[in-house]
Amino acid sequence: MKDDNFTSVIALGGLGEVGKNMYVIAHKEEIWIIDAGVLFPESDLLGVDYVIQDVTYLKQNQDKIKGLLITHGHEDHIGGIPFLLQNVEIPVIYGAKTSIGLIKKKLEDRSVPYNYDNLVEIDGNSKIDSKYFHIEFYNTTHSIPDSYGIVLHTPNGVIVQTGDFKFDLTPIGPMADIQKMAAAGQNGVKLLLSESTNALVPGFSTSESCVDETLSDIINGYTGRVIIATFASNIYRVKHIVETCKKMNRKIMIFGRSMESATQLALENGLIDDKSIFIEANEAKSLKKNEICILCTGSQGEPLAALSRIANGTHKQIQLQPDDLVVFSSNPIPGNAESVNRVVNKLYLKGVRVITNSEFNDVHTSGHGKQEELKLMLRLIKPEYLMPIHGEYRMQKMHKELGVSCGVDPNKIFIMKNGEQLIMDNEGCHMGSPVQAGDIYVDGSRIGEVGSIVIKDRKLMSRDGILITILNINPYTRKLLIKPNITTRGFVLVNESQELINKIERKTTEVVNNYLANNQYSYTDLKNQIILELHPFITNLTGRRPIVLPVIMEVKEASNNN
Repeated sequence: MKDDNFTSVIALGGLGEVGKNMYVIAHKEEIWIIDAGVLFPESDLLGVDYVIQDVTYLKQNQDKIKGLLITHGHEDHIGGIPFLLQNVEIPVIYGAKTSIGLIKKKLEDRSVPYNYDNLVEIDGNSKIDSKYFHIEFYNTTHSIPDSYGIVLHTPNGVIVQTGDFKFDLTPIGPMADIQKMAAAGQNGVKLLLSESTNALVPGFSTSESCVDETLSDIINGYTGRVIIATFASNIYRVKHIVETCKKMNRKIMIFGRSMESATQLALENGLIDDKSIFIEANEAKSLKKNEICILCTGSQGEPLAALSRIANGTHKQIQLQPDDLVVFSSNPIPGNAESVNRVVNKLYLKGVRVITNSEFNDVHTSGHGKQEELKLMLRLIKPEYLMPIHGEYRMQKMHKELGVSCGVDPNKIFIMKNGEQLIMDNEGCHMGSPVQAGDIYVDGSRIGEVGSIVIKDRKLMSRDGILITILNINPYTRKLLIKPNITTRGFVLVNESQELINKIERKTTEVVNNYLANNQYSYTDLKNQIILELHPFITNLTGRRPIVLPVIMEVKEASNNN
């Protein structure tokens, strides 16, 4: 074996987190990328819109990239593509019809140039061949159409990447290709990269058909307006709601940009075949209440989403009525429970009835397999090595235990971090040298300009505010012409804290005069000295530590009035 005759597997995102998925499979001068998703920021990342991967490794190996393979069209798998294309040249992107449609929409929305001829549609029968790789796809069941797992034949064995999956024997869409999975396992799989999102949850997931049956009963049995909030990306759920409303002679109003986009995509792809069921808000005035269904975004309590604005009474087109029924056809994503509860409470205060997912109401099911489904995947694929992906560390850890229970040698299961490299060669799989990886923040149109220092300052300002000292200094006489002007935002109200402001003014005057009398005049040094001395002074007075921002105004000629 030559020293370079190995295949490497690297995650640039998706390990130790739920989101930001990106996996790199490389052999000699060829690199294949699987997915390019985003991670939605936690509440402590103030002002950050998305978290994406550090793609330095891909930039350094630009000439080796053969293509990007997409498992399915969810944000945590395709949301990062517009940002990736601004940094790295991707010669071709392979994805199923739904995924390609969503990718085109993202590129158009962000005005990212890309040759659409290089967006190539695949299906369960597609095969891709390059010098070192033979790539195949198999259908999986998930909460969005056109979801696929990937089988990569490499010179050092077969790698299977599951994508997101569940095993649903009565799905709304097509069945997962269990036969193809079993065939891959029968032929021999060296390494399985399997998602871990629901590794902590025992049992089997509820079938989507059970959810559809519950929603049908709700829509059919209620005599008022029905308002349903769900994930726009769950296109099969949207499809079923449309079909049910058609049977029950209800017209549908759509609110929320992502819901409008998802519905339009479903119409374009033939998943929804009757456009006449959708109406505008003004058309609903002529309909009875039991002839109306409102389908909207906001199932996660997002402040600006349609349902939140409806609950707040600030939506321009929809006002709640006492006999409305609101259905949350979703579960709160970790971290969103408080936001969802706020919206639910506001809805109750408006006097409407609310149904959320519970053991009594199956109005939602996850698109991710639970423990028994992860075990089934392990039994079908029968991998020699296992690398749990797409999950927090605790989820990966539990997935390892599931792997051991299904007969995988614990020494052949790798719990890895983003940037760590797994080497496959004729001796098996083992750890290699890590590559650069990490989080890049997207703030508006800026990529990577907001770093940890900026986030730290934003947290300080959100907690303790900002204090600005404006200084008028004559650079020739080296004199402070008037007392410092102190203003604050988010710290204290100046008019109500005059004694405190006077103390800060006197301290600032003392610091400035001492500096000007004893040091070479320098803007930077003077500002640093003010910050250095004011911070402990203000903390001792108030117990808070606002950001101190000195502003120096040079006044070269003072009037006699000064």
